[in-house]
Amino acid sequence: MMHLAGPLIPQPDDAEPKEPTEPAEPSKAAETAIDAPPPWPDRTVWTSDGDLQIDGASTAAAAHTYGTPLILVSERHVRDRCRAYRAAFPGTEVAYAAKAFLCTAMARWVHEEGLSLDLCSGGELAVATAVGFPAERLLLHGNAKPPRELAAARSAGVDRVVIDSMCEVNRLAVLAKRRSPQRVLLRITPGIRARTHKAIATGGEDQKFGLSIATGEAAAVAERILHRPELTLAGVHCHIGSQIATTGPFLAAARRAVAFLSELRDRFGVTLGELDLGGGHAVATVRGGTALDPALLGARLLTTVRAECADRDLPMPRLTVEPGRAIVGNAGVTVYRVLAVKSRPGRGRFIAVDGGMSDNPRPALYGARHEIALVGRTTKAPPRPATVVGRHCEAGDVLAHRADLPDDVHPGDLLAVACTGAYTHAMASTYNMVGRPPIAAIASGRARLLVRRETEADLLARDMAHDKDRDMTGDMPSDMPRDVDQR
Repeated sequence: MMHLAGPLIPQPDDAEPKEPTEPAEPSKAAETAIDAPPPWPDRTVWTSDGDLQIDGASTAAAAHTYGTPLILVSERHVRDRCRAYRAAFPGTEVAYAAKAFLCTAMARWVHEEGLSLDLCSGGELAVATAVGFPAERLLLHGNAKPPRELAAARSAGVDRVVIDSMCEVNRLAVLAKRRSPQRVLLRITPGIRARTHKAIATGGEDQKFGLSIATGEAAAVAERILHRPELTLAGVHCHIGSQIATTGPFLAAARRAVAFLSELRDRFGVTLGELDLGGGHAVATVRGGTALDPALLGARLLTTVRAECADRDLPMPRLTVEPGRAIVGNAGVTVYRVLAVKSRPGRGRFIAVDGGMSDNPRPALYGARHEIALVGRTTKAPPRPATVVGRHCEAGDVLAHRADLPDDVHPGDLLAVACTGAYTHAMASTYNMVGRPPIAAIASGRARLLVRRETEADLLARDMAHDKDRDMTGDMPSDMPRDVDQR
């Protein structure tokens, strides 16, 4: 049996990235392509010569142009998902959760598709303001917002700040003015335990996020806000976790949130007009994986909130949902080059690639699984389980356990990893002083660079002692103690 892959394109380590060219006419291989199902991006196909084409663009060619590791993001997939969410939640604000992945291009796509932007740091706010994102469609989150970031949000005119502690009430009130009070949402802890990894579950009482309804903390902070004329309590916010694949936990959280709105009305005589139910909608990361259909969630969530409000004689609030991974997760593919293959008795193969936990820490952090495939050539070799590992000095630097890859994978091959659009680049580090990879957008058969590769010069640019101290062959700086052990 022949397994799909494409012609191997050699790439020396010091190869200079090449400018993208106009898309070529479809090849005969492309004309006999096989659709690639999720978790790959929409409009992705396997060609008969082994290439993986995303919206008409070759992953192998993109790797040759920009080098590896390389993150590819399908612009069309992102835009289609934005539109799917707007259709699934009519009359509802859809705010893209920027923490999943953000760059200036992504912010523009989200703006053009009519979504709001959910931020959680001053850096994300800087990206939003750099592209002129409308301030009235900005929200700022975070369980511990530094005062300087609250001040930046105020200066930028951020529409809503999500209050996560009593401390933030006073800090924000000092920055705000009575003549133009800051609109805020109150983040509550609904006490919902969703079925997901504990590292990405945020709705329980044992989490750092939000204010507990059960202990009365949420009501106490709401009362404090209501007594601050510099602040306007616009509504309530909750978020129960990530990669939740069923509607039940979201409906339960909505019921508790509406019950809390009713409590605030009864205790303080205030009817709040907004309810933000967060995100966390699951996407498939491997073939056959479970995903949450936004249309199904939208229908059930809207029905539930309407019914709960009617039962409690509350007006229907303006709803907000915050998909992040559900917008961009499956839009992303990371391409690596194989550097080494080792066999271990009783342990199978180790396939080492030129990236790893510095560009995708999720498998190491909480066992995230990704579909991995050979791209760039065909092979008749049968598949055999392998452990795909990274290049870093860390035993936990594993991208996949028991990945079914052809038995003849060898150094120089390209591997594509699916569903890396969310929480890879956003969580990337420079561990081992390895620069973060570039990001290229795929659209209409072309790849174009969005974020360039981080270089050693970039890493040294922040090292303030770099130009002051001697190098290893020079004289010792005069201010260094002479008795320092220099071994």
